[in-house]
Amino acid sequence: MQKKVVDLGIHKPSAPYSYAIRCGDLIFTAGIMSTDLVSGEPLPGDMEFQTKKVLENMKMILEKCGTSLNNVIKTTVFLRSFDDYSTMNRVYERYFPEEHPARSTIEVSRLALGSSVEIEAIAVISQSGNQTIARALHRPHDKLEVC
Repeated sequence: MQKKVVDLGIHKPSAPYSYAIRCGDLIFTAGIMSTDLVSGEPLPGDMEFQTKKVLENMKMILEKCGTSLNNVIKTTVFLRSFDDYSTMNRVYERYFPEEHPARSTIEVSRLALGSSVEIEAIAVISQSGNQTIARALHRPHDKLEVC
């Protein structure tokens, strides 16, 4: 499979990484933080605000890649403090209400731009619903089941 950097038409990262890479039917996002994607400026706020902004940014990036939050199969959440876990989780659940993606949550000592939360994702580009997801996961059946 060939990888392709997805041109999102938004602010370019100031470090050497891409917001999203497509490889086959999968989209891999970089860690997404609470920033203005037009200017690249950080948007500080409490955990609820930052988590919402991160997931709104993720939603926009995935949509520009031809997929959506509904097709996210794995996330990794980086928190500056596990004291914020329940607040982050409450906001996160509003964006992933059913068939939650697999998820890892890691406490870290620092995040870039003074952020309190950063989330990265792997999503499937859905062209024909669950059949595309099953094919991308190398599953022989045509219905994705939550394990």
